[in-house]
Amino acid sequence: MAKKLEKRRRIVTIPSMKFVLIDKVIRIGPGSEIEAVKSVSLAEEYLADHFPTFPVLPGVLLLEGLIESAAWLVRLTQDFSKSMVLLEHAGNVKYKSFAAPGSQLKYFVKARTIEENVSGFNGKGTCGADTIVEARFSLRHFNLADEDAKMAAVDDRIVQSLKQRWKLLRP
Repeated sequence: MAKKLEKRRRIVTIPSMKFVLIDKVIRIGPGSEIEAVKSVSLAEEYLADHFPTFPVLPGVLLLEGLIESAAWLVRLTQDFSKSMVLLEHAGNVKYKSFAAPGSQLKYFVKARTIEENVSGFNGKGTCGADTIVEARFSLRHFNLADEDAKMAAVDDRIVQSLKQRWKLLRP
């Protein structure tokens, strides 16, 4: 009896970007580093649940701020050639303190490598003089059309939307 092998279909979810975790890019060195800021406001809906009597930016969102910053570095370095820039791996993540409403975070991310489809980074987030998060992570970048040519139009729409958002982050 021959075994029937089924090809698994990879499902790709397009992020909705409900939480935009950087407000402004202060400095960027294409291919090397980026510095971005995030002002934490009590109006952000996730703070109502995390925690009601002691609201702080959740640790996973601190990490996401580093990832978003690095993704912008990849996009600019590669001239927005990929529609998807996603977390591949995060390691050595250290949370050292909290970011409460009214504070301003600065994200500093340095590229170890930026290659065609994968990149590696070291990053830290500070609040004033205090480092509150550090991480070493890698991103994967690709186009949806790489696996399904019919998705090229979706890639184009995503890239155009990202270019518009870039103009707001780095006027």
